[in-house]
Amino acid sequence: MKTLMRSADVRKNWSESINSVIRQRPLFIQRNKDKLAFLSLEQLQLLLEPFKLTMRILDEVDGSYTGIIEELDLLGNALTLSELKAKLISELLEYCEEYMDEFQKYYHSSNRRSHFPYVYKMLVYENRVMDIIDIYTVENKNA
Repeated sequence: MKTLMRSADVRKNWSESINSVIRQRPLFIQRNKDKLAFLSLEQLQLLLEPFKLTMRILDEVDGSYTGIIEELDLLGNALTLSELKAKLISELLEYCEEYMDEFQKYYHSSNRRSHFPYVYKMLVYENRVMDIIDIYTVENKNA
């Protein structure tokens, strides 16, 4: 593979390697048997683009709203839509922080491994949470 570089060569030419990734193309780095991807933030954003979160909101019989961020199974309930959004976003940020703090546990858990791209995208997009929530619907549970 042309883009596979030895870690010793990358280390020796650190600045050139960074410039190459930013201005030319991503690299793969090999250290012993381990392989790593070295790419720019812009390239990473493009890779993560398909991973959008879906927030589905249900209008409850009691007048409250229940919401779920489907891909991560995060639930919340509140009296108003704005309270619910704030609650779900807070839950999302908290979950992402916990996921990264306990990465080994979550990443190697069969029911949470698929959450990784969404969690990582949250890190990339920092405080622009609404940029990664693709669908926002209100459904009438009573209909």
